[in-house]
Amino acid sequence: MQFWQKLPDKTKGYILTFIGVLAMSNVYIFSKAALQELKLPQFGFYWFLTGLILSLILAFQQKSFKKVKEFTKRDFALLVLFGLIEIASTTFFFKAINTIPNPGVVAFMGNITPVFVLILGFIILKERFNKMEILGIIITLAAAFLLSYNPKWIHWNEMFVHGSLYVLLFALFGATSAILMKLNVVRFSPILLTINRTTYLLLFSLLMMKLRHLPFEISTTALKNVLIGAFLGPFLTATVGLYAIKYIEVSRKAILSSTKGLFVLLGSYLYFKKVPSHLQIIGGILSIIGVFLIITGKKLLNQDESN
Repeated sequence: MQFWQKLPDKTKGYILTFIGVLAMSNVYIFSKAALQELKLPQFGFYWFLTGLILSLILAFQQKSFKKVKEFTKRDFALLVLFGLIEIASTTFFFKAINTIPNPGVVAFMGNITPVFVLILGFIILKERFNKMEILGIIITLAAAFLLSYNPKWIHWNEMFVHGSLYVLLFALFGATSAILMKLNVVRFSPILLTINRTTYLLLFSLLMMKLRHLPFEISTTALKNVLIGAFLGPFLTATVGLYAIKYIEVSRKAILSSTKGLFVLLGSYLYFKKVPSHLQIIGGILSIIGVFLIITGKKLLNQDESN
């Protein structure tokens, strides 16, 4: 503990971010493994039940529920809206992982989210771009094309890897949520937002299980993968991420987080023996460069506006 306290704040931030990147990278691996045995609603029920229990424990320790008394009707309406958006975004995220053979490709394609945030910010918030951001958008879109391109296509509907549309949809809904957060001065703590998210996703998974008459019984292996993945994802990644931004800028954390695809590729090879194509490796590297340019460009633009 004394060793940790003696570390510079930036070093703490980078260590926590790295832990978060490793944890999130393993989410792709363990969710892929679990989804090979389970239907999506079964997976979602146990995944989000685990995440909700862990989040509730943390919330009670932090006494986060005291703030609920201060919520207005508008706050509760926003929570409902955020919950519905999360249902759409997260469903498409796990459908992408379940459909695309290599989860590393999903991780790299997810780097297109900042592009959607910029575009929606331009349309809705009337934000402007600088040249570096535009270059970052172009490079990230080129990366998404390379990552999703199917070199063996014959017909037009086979041009892209099956499941690519799911990635675009989860990125679009994720960006929509980010813009709504920016539009509204919301007084929610991150842990309450996490509980709201996991509650909606748990209820949606339970509803789909009932509608599809799916059993609650699952194998020990599937349960193990779900428990490990849910601990790493909804709980550990979110927790260390919140602490990381206490020590380093959000922009630096976002740039480092964009590299998670590299770790997912390694895990995918070790766990599933999946090897990405040369095009996908190039696309993954380009996606990291694109995110770096977008975030750096946004930072420079904000500095110019403040001056």
